[in-house]
Amino acid sequence: MRRGCRLLAVSPATPPGRSPGNARPAAAVSAMDSLSSPGPSRPGDRLGVRSSGARAAATPWARFSAWLECVCVVTFDLELGQALEKSSICYLSFPDSHSGCLGDTQFSFRIRQCGGQRSPWPTDDGRYDREAPVTLQRERAHYFGYVYFRQVKDSSVKRGYFQKSLVLVSRLPFVRLFQALLSLVAPEYFDKLAPCLEAVCNEIDQWPAPVPGQTLNLPVVGVVLQVHIPSRADKPESSPLKQCGQESLLPAPLVLTSVHELDLLRCLQPVLTHVQTLWELMLLGEPLVVLAPSPAVSSEMVLALTSCLQPLRFCCDYRPYFTIHDSEFKEFTTRTQAPPSVVLGVTNPFFIKTLQHWPHILRVGEPKMSGGLPKQVKLKKPSRLKTLDTKPGLYTEYTAHLRRDKALLKRLLKGLQKKRPAGVLTALLRRHLLELTQSFIIPLEHYMASLMPLQKSITPWKTPPQIRPFHQDDFLCSLEHAGPQLTCILKGDWLGLYRRFFKSPHFDGWYRQRRKEMARKLEALHLEAICEANVETWMQGKSEVEVVDLVLKLREKLVRARGHQLPVKEGTLQRAWLHIETVAGSLPEDLQAVLCPP
Repeated sequence: MRRGCRLLAVSPATPPGRSPGNARPAAAVSAMDSLSSPGPSRPGDRLGVRSSGARAAATPWARFSAWLECVCVVTFDLELGQALEKSSICYLSFPDSHSGCLGDTQFSFRIRQCGGQRSPWPTDDGRYDREAPVTLQRERAHYFGYVYFRQVKDSSVKRGYFQKSLVLVSRLPFVRLFQALLSLVAPEYFDKLAPCLEAVCNEIDQWPAPVPGQTLNLPVVGVVLQVHIPSRADKPESSPLKQCGQESLLPAPLVLTSVHELDLLRCLQPVLTHVQTLWELMLLGEPLVVLAPSPAVSSEMVLALTSCLQPLRFCCDYRPYFTIHDSEFKEFTTRTQAPPSVVLGVTNPFFIKTLQHWPHILRVGEPKMSGGLPKQVKLKKPSRLKTLDTKPGLYTEYTAHLRRDKALLKRLLKGLQKKRPAGVLTALLRRHLLELTQSFIIPLEHYMASLMPLQKSITPWKTPPQIRPFHQDDFLCSLEHAGPQLTCILKGDWLGLYRRFFKSPHFDGWYRQRRKEMARKLEALHLEAICEANVETWMQGKSEVEVVDLVLKLREKLVRARGHQLPVKEGTLQRAWLHIETVAGSLPEDLQAVLCPP
């Protein structure tokens, strides 16, 4: 059993003394803190809680902050005992004693922000989140931890093993990119230690910001990573990675086909026969425990499952790797209330006993082949769960609403048996899940669009009409002639699936986002109607109060539009400003000075 860890935080993105995990005793602070921005050390601060002064101090590391929150080094330390017991990041950075990981291992975790309100990024103008797909937007309340763990025999260490982790903490879900970065940086760091890490941080601080739609060259430790940052404008399944001045790059760049997509087929190999059942469980936000033999298998399985809903945003909580030392352990394991909507990746068999009341438990073992095919887990009743030595299987009472696509399963398994290229089979599986999600969402999108007021009903001098409410019964009636059967060959109880979906966090998240987008569009259409109207004609016979009210409303809309909160063209903004000048010009000079200061 691991007794203690030593955490060293290299945090150019955070103020001095601030480190992930809510704990940082003086004993764990090293000379690496010289990489942080200048200022007094304040141990014990929480990750993500910044004062305005601290933000100003972090300005020189603005480019670093666009990619990473900080870099952490976690070292096994017998002498600290339970000194860092409260620090979740320390325990999440090491496989637990049941995994027995030797050599180098990569995995990831996700933790909740400890508290407080994080200030905006120094260079952030909201562009990234506006233009990135909703599934890749920056996390606001959580951090991702990308871990490179090394455990090798070392006779010079009291325990007999060298154990250390290098961790990248970020709000970006770029698992492929950060894994590739760690595979380059971590071996160098383990050999050269602090000077290497300082050089890497300085290199990252020279990277351009992640702008959706752009192909970037990112130099680090003598290698150039070439990546495409996904954009909402990208077509599904496309990887528009254009060569970006490659002829002038020496050495040739290491091209990553994706910053975030895992090898879906490899991750889901043991559960291919139940992939549609698992897709439904994800869609409905059902609580699921994934018990795996290692953090690598656990985290990849959880990330693969939560990505099955793309392009729909996964609105529930998920933890690719979770331990009994986590600060939220009691919250997730309590029996006094229903299990939360969370996908939990674990490796400690103790969770089988602790989470027996959860409705769905997926137990996967080390990948095994049988007759040239990956061994598939079986569907089992939860009553067959054993506290110890639980065999691989999907333990659930859930009955899928949709029939299994046997043709797809046959193609995948036959492709594996004939050793077809993994990329081809992964693309086949990904396209199937994408089309399944799109078939489910398109009827909802069509019905939602019908709730939008007609453009002809929007007049310039009246409050725009309201978006009509979403009536579930009306939507279900519309499925008879505009349902998923038009785009999907799968048969089953689609109505029952929609009824359960309405009760899930994903429907709430989808509906809130779509209603917000529609409200912005409605406001933009109203602004365009005002700008196209003859404001001088409207002003005739209007009182001074009405004129002032129009100026104030136009200024408010203009501020929101210039802040990119309304989808309007630049020409509309210019006409709105001319309207403001025209209307304000009819007012007394003292009011003009107040409403339109020079």
